[in-house]
Amino acid sequence: MNIDLAAFQAWLQNKLGSGAEISVEPVAGGQSNPTWFVECGGCRLVLRKKPAGDILPGAHAVEREFRVLSALSDSVVPVPRVLWLEEDETVLGTPFYVMERLDGRVFSKCDLPGVPEADRREMYLDMARTLAALHSVRPEEVGLGDFGRPGDYFARQIRRWSRQYEEAEAEIPALDVLKDWLPANTPRDDGASAIAHGDFRLGNLLFHPTEPKVIAVLDWELSTLGHPLADLGFCVIPWHSSPDEYGGLLGTRWRESGIPTRDEFVAEYFAHAPTQPPLLPFHVAFALFRFSVIFVGIAERARKGNAAAANASQVGPLAERFAERALEVVRGERMPFKSR
Repeated sequence: MNIDLAAFQAWLQNKLGSGAEISVEPVAGGQSNPTWFVECGGCRLVLRKKPAGDILPGAHAVEREFRVLSALSDSVVPVPRVLWLEEDETVLGTPFYVMERLDGRVFSKCDLPGVPEADRREMYLDMARTLAALHSVRPEEVGLGDFGRPGDYFARQIRRWSRQYEEAEAEIPALDVLKDWLPANTPRDDGASAIAHGDFRLGNLLFHPTEPKVIAVLDWELSTLGHPLADLGFCVIPWHSSPDEYGGLLGTRWRESGIPTRDEFVAEYFAHAPTQPPLLPFHVAFALFRFSVIFVGIAERARKGNAAAANASQVGPLAERFAERALEVVRGERMPFKSR
């Protein structure tokens, strides 16, 4: 998480037209792009940077983050305002961008400890509405018509994530099974396409300091044009994972705590989203498969010493856990889905 502070200060002072000193504080907890809070002459900013060292192809695309955040700045989707993108790697070693810092709350645990019961329910429902708002934006109207390839989304994504898994030095039997099951069970392409966040979950949302309302969607490095049900399938992972599996709900008293059921969450999404086919076990299994491969990448970076988070070596084994959860969904061993 170290950066060349002098180089960054000179760069930022040039952008701001100010000679004020800066302070930089690393933001703990992230597993993707190293992030810092920055203060300079009264300005409160955030620095997001691509990790150093070898990374999997296409990963940690801060340039894509910057582009999609810029495009959505005047849309119905709440996002922080981005300021500058720097692609010259001689400045800090890898590309980075700077955006405004918003005051709010981020929750890593899906059972929302410390939050009032009534607010828990509304926070989840607002999360569903925010995802629906994202999928209602027409890409071509915000300059993102070429942000991804149209059609055949799941087939292409399965090939991509399978390739990333194969390129990593990992052997996970459950992932091997999924890598074969998913292509054989992909629903017929229905042509649905939207701006897909790619990692839309509670931990990537900034909530109002006191109200149960999403004020910003963060961490867009995996965004593309894709099938909206890929995002929705990813969103329901908390109902299929435990607290030690990245903060899931299984094994907690979530039903008594005000958190809506998975079906209520999905219904709230569909009440505000464009017409789409129902969510199927395939969509959830695909989301868990992709999440598993992401953790394979985290483990690889930990092995090579260039992971963003200090606990990367501990969360790396989650790749196997999420792959096994995906097989549970496929086999109907936990919470089978109902078409609406």
